[in-house]
Amino acid sequence: MRQRWPSLLFSLCSLCLCGELSAASPSLGGIAPRGGQRGTEMAISFNGGRLSDAKEILFYEPGFTVSKLEVVNDSQVKATVKIAADCRLGEHAMRVRTSTGVSELRTFYVGALPNIDEKEPNSEFDKPQKIPLNVTVNGSIGSEDVDYFLVEAKKGQRLSAEVEGMRLGNAFFDPYVAILDMKRFELAACDDHPLLGQDAVASVVIPADGNYIIQVRDSAYTGSGEYRLHVGTFPRPIAVVPAGGKPGEEVELRFLGDPAGEIKQKIKLPTARMHPDTLTVGGREKFGVFAHDANGVSPSPIPFRLSELRNVIEVEPNQTHQNATPAGELPVALNGVVSKPGEADHYRFKGKKGQTFDVHCYARRLGSPLDSVMTIANFGGGAIIGNDDAVGPDSYFRFTVPEDKEYVLSVTDHLGKGGPTYFYRVEFTPVESRVTTSIPKVALYSQERQTIVVPRGNRYATLVQAGRANFGGELVIGANGLPKGIALQSENMQANLDVVPVVFEAAADAPVAGNLVDIVARHADPAQKIQSAFNQNVELVVSGPGQSIYWSHTVNRAAIAVADEVPFKINIVEPKVPLVQNGSMNLKVVAERKPGFKAAITLYMLFNPPGVGSASAVTIPEGQNEALYPINANSGAQVRKWKIAVIGQATVGNGPVWVSSQLATLEIAPPFVQFAMERGAAEQGKNTDIFCKVQHATPFQGSAKVQLLGLPNKVIAPEMQITKDTKEFAFKVNVDKTSPAGQHRNLFCQLVIMQNGEPIVHNVGGTELRIDTPLPPKANEPPKPAPAAAAAKQPDKPPEKRLTRLEQLRKEQEEREKAGKASGSPKK
Repeated sequence: MRQRWPSLLFSLCSLCLCGELSAASPSLGGIAPRGGQRGTEMAISFNGGRLSDAKEILFYEPGFTVSKLEVVNDSQVKATVKIAADCRLGEHAMRVRTSTGVSELRTFYVGALPNIDEKEPNSEFDKPQKIPLNVTVNGSIGSEDVDYFLVEAKKGQRLSAEVEGMRLGNAFFDPYVAILDMKRFELAACDDHPLLGQDAVASVVIPADGNYIIQVRDSAYTGSGEYRLHVGTFPRPIAVVPAGGKPGEEVELRFLGDPAGEIKQKIKLPTARMHPDTLTVGGREKFGVFAHDANGVSPSPIPFRLSELRNVIEVEPNQTHQNATPAGELPVALNGVVSKPGEADHYRFKGKKGQTFDVHCYARRLGSPLDSVMTIANFGGGAIIGNDDAVGPDSYFRFTVPEDKEYVLSVTDHLGKGGPTYFYRVEFTPVESRVTTSIPKVALYSQERQTIVVPRGNRYATLVQAGRANFGGELVIGANGLPKGIALQSENMQANLDVVPVVFEAAADAPVAGNLVDIVARHADPAQKIQSAFNQNVELVVSGPGQSIYWSHTVNRAAIAVADEVPFKINIVEPKVPLVQNGSMNLKVVAERKPGFKAAITLYMLFNPPGVGSASAVTIPEGQNEALYPINANSGAQVRKWKIAVIGQATVGNGPVWVSSQLATLEIAPPFVQFAMERGAAEQGKNTDIFCKVQHATPFQGSAKVQLLGLPNKVIAPEMQITKDTKEFAFKVNVDKTSPAGQHRNLFCQLVIMQNGEPIVHNVGGTELRIDTPLPPKANEPPKPAPAAAAAKQPDKPPEKRLTRLEQLRKEQEEREKAGKASGSPKK
């Protein structure tokens, strides 16, 4: 038993370590099915990797309740989800949180109609799948595939077919939809629509009782992917006027573009006002309005602006200055439609001298086909300011009223187009101070390190980016709703920067849990009030040409979680000396490992202060506990004490785990000394001096070592030492007879001053060395006599005056000219 006890103890330790080694961030590749009907309960599969420790589904919006969460295996989790009857229709974002991390973001669609599945074979017009009206079909398309569905409809009924394909965010699938009669005549067809991006919608009023075919395919017959096809008698307008309103008010809307005619509807708007920069997919507003009538509700919304501005709706005719729609005084929101080709809508308003407004035309951002051109002119006079494209195809400018009088704003289409759905909204907004926070991308089109996962008793660091608008100054970074046991540490974001490192630290006993958190920024001066909003964009479908973004989703909170403990930590050994401008340093990073954990740890510098550079990555080798991280500062590095952090990644179990160091202080300081170096010159095989004048800025104790670097091959100069009292010194430079001739530039000195037991490395001075080829010997020149065996002792001579570089060059030239005349050789 005594012999077996050590092996049993080792086995138990190994089992404990294996439990730790299972820790790794989860991945989420997809959700199936891609959508469901509100007011129902359904099973949803979350498919990916490292999901065996799944704990919950994180939903960005209310309306979902998980009654059961079942781990099928490491790559699949099934959740039984109840979708509330009042859940918002459309796209919703979700993540899986495990005990070891948070997955990527994926989307799920909520609809109003019951769901059925596509059934093959349905790829021939004569053999369609028969479906009832007012359903959502969950289907898929392969390359060169076409799906046909047969519905029965009556004369005068509205028949609408809308496809969610690219919007599902799975793959590059560009759907085409058509409604055909049984003679294959297209009653309506659509490829792309401004309201839906690359997705399609078709809608008609049925001309006669009978059967009709819905066709779904890829627009080029080459793509493949999943889709959700909504088929029914629901309304499907594609424009709305007005396109915005005041939060909390009841507004009457005119929905345009439905084949059955205009729909008038009153809607109570929500009370929350969206931040101006908070946008969703395709740059469109997150809030939208749905048309509904006795036959149902449109499957997707028309984006809608929420603002405190007074609405003005155009009154036709308004095609000239004289009949322009009166808009009164600013600020105001103007709403209308460029209803026919070549039309320009005009609005007449009063301005007061010195007023300044941001003037935005919202059209494409709201799903309108209008490519706006916007101009402000004096009433009855010439244009003052205008714009075509500023935010995509939408127009924008900042307008300062030049004097008290009346002005006219005009809106038209860039290509002279127009129609009943070419709607727009122009907002005159007083200039506001605001800031948008985000987590910068670490890889293009990737969700890598876009969540914040903090192991218990450990740290995680990220950069937080802040986009300032209409103000300057330092910012204080904070977070609302952090999970219990997590603390945020950050220094103020300097006025000249837009990023700052932020460290999140979890207590050893912090509950393993997660939240969606608003990362905010406020002005360092409490008297300065600014609006702050978090805005994180996730690209879901990226394809050619030129890696275009076809679908993305924006969220307004960051996913932050406490995870299980991991078997390593990292710490920066805070330097006791500054990093000087034009200097370098090796930053020491130490790893704390749990027994048995030996994996290599890759280190990355999270944040370089302005003017500071660092190695792209450094590795703590397997089984070792420390590494030196090279950093350097250029001559313009910003002088002050900065907070820095290093992040580390290691493979734990079957996936990556990230941790960070503490926020450590790095001081950037001016150089202690500066060198003024003279140029040097010598012939091959001879010696020369390079003189250096020393300018002291900061006194130092003891002596400092100086090396001359950048010397050409086989040229050496002994290391020198200087003190705080040294004013001038010279390098004795030995040039080999085989050293390369020519002008050798980029010589400089490396000065090392020891302070507090650590080196302060300076790169100072700069000069060049000219190496000449020796002149050929004179013809018939007798050999030089050997030196006397014992020369009589000569009296001491005073030291020769050191020649300046110019004097030395002149002397060398004179000697060369004399030697050339004596030997008959040409001058050099």
